[in-house]
Amino acid sequence: MGEILANYDFVGAFWLTIQLSVLGTIGSLLLGTIVAVLRVAPVPVLRAMGTGYVNTIRNTPLTLLMVFSILGLTYILGLQISDNAKTNAFWWAVIMLSLYHATYVCEALRSGVNTIPPGQAEAARSIGLTFGQSLREVLLPQAFRGSIAPLGSAIIALIKNSTVAAMIGVTEAAGLMSEVVENETGTLGVFFIFAVGFLIMTFPLGVAVTWMSERLAVKR
Repeated sequence: MGEILANYDFVGAFWLTIQLSVLGTIGSLLLGTIVAVLRVAPVPVLRAMGTGYVNTIRNTPLTLLMVFSILGLTYILGLQISDNAKTNAFWWAVIMLSLYHATYVCEALRSGVNTIPPGQAEAARSIGLTFGQSLREVLLPQAFRGSIAPLGSAIIALIKNSTVAAMIGVTEAAGLMSEVVENETGTLGVFFIFAVGFLIMTFPLGVAVTWMSERLAVKR
């Protein structure tokens, strides 16, 4: 077991997983918020755009999106983010994680908006706030507070789904585990290491999300 630990870069693999997770979380929160705004917009065309995006991406397997990013976008269409193959694969993995999990962020925020009493939006309009101002000042702050638990679940799912990036050659934790299992014998301890590693990344986040959802819950 000690020889396996010495021969493979476990720390680097988990660090790559953390990078994927952090960047994917940032991207999915930003894009998911934009799509959520489209979903609750008063303009039918914008609502249709948001609904179409969510229904299309959410019902497409993440593995298919990952493979499409390399086989379709990079090799067929020539859309390369970097000339370095590993860097290119890494950034496509970040983009696909963001695109996919933005749909869950969107639906979490939309459910949070739907819990806000309609009278608050009417009151915002009555004092002259535009739709954008109402979202920024009234609706979205409450929607984020009311959606902490589902948003936390979406982020935890993203961390676990970062393992799919191994499909396109990103040597994160799951990719390294596959390599070790393929090349070495007596790898039961390796499974334990990776299981504990992912538990360390997700368990504190789950506890923090539970605490924040209770602490910051909007009182009705």
